[in-house]
Amino acid sequence: MNASISPSDIGSASLDEEIARAEIYGVLARLYFAPPDAEFAAKLRAAATDAPTAGAFLETPWRDLVEAARAADDQALRDEYDALFGGLGKPEVYLYGSHYQDGFLNEKSLVKLRDDLAEIGLAKDPSVGETEDHIAYLCEVMRYLIAGDDAAHCNLSTQQRFFARHLQPWVHAMCDAIAGHPRARFYAALAEFTRAFASVEAQGFDMLG
Repeated sequence: MNASISPSDIGSASLDEEIARAEIYGVLARLYFAPPDAEFAAKLRAAATDAPTAGAFLETPWRDLVEAARAADDQALRDEYDALFGGLGKPEVYLYGSHYQDGFLNEKSLVKLRDDLAEIGLAKDPSVGETEDHIAYLCEVMRYLIAGDDAAHCNLSTQQRFFARHLQPWVHAMCDAIAGHPRARFYAALAEFTRAFASVEAQGFDMLG
């Protein structure tokens, strides 16, 4: 799963709001799917810290995330990711919606998600081992719904419905679990940025009625 944008671009005041939203979802997808490689980590460390919008609600958590990346070397980022989300058997922190919504993996919320994905014409790449309710996969779907070319599905109405059904009910609980883990440093900052961004998204969708 690859983010096609650079984290440094998020600081640009010239970005259209919808492009910025799509790019943030892309960064979240990349960082939750795997630890950043050397190139991506370098771009994150070099990112402007007055982003995404100067003086806005996301500015402080974004600055904290960039500073957390600067405080850790590449190996530390890999070690932290593996400590929190990797390993054999049960991870320290789950990144799957069904865990938070149903209490178990691969439960009814995943079935509902797959039905909604099929309705908008999306299916998981069989080469990707993670299930569709992984936070990275859901962020990729949201990025597609914002930036995709299929006007029948890539619109605010579909974004609002998908976010409300498949991210909003559990993303804050996931952020709590990450931020509260004693090994979390960079990913604690990512969790706080995720929490803030999800709150902004929820508020924006609420305004749509």
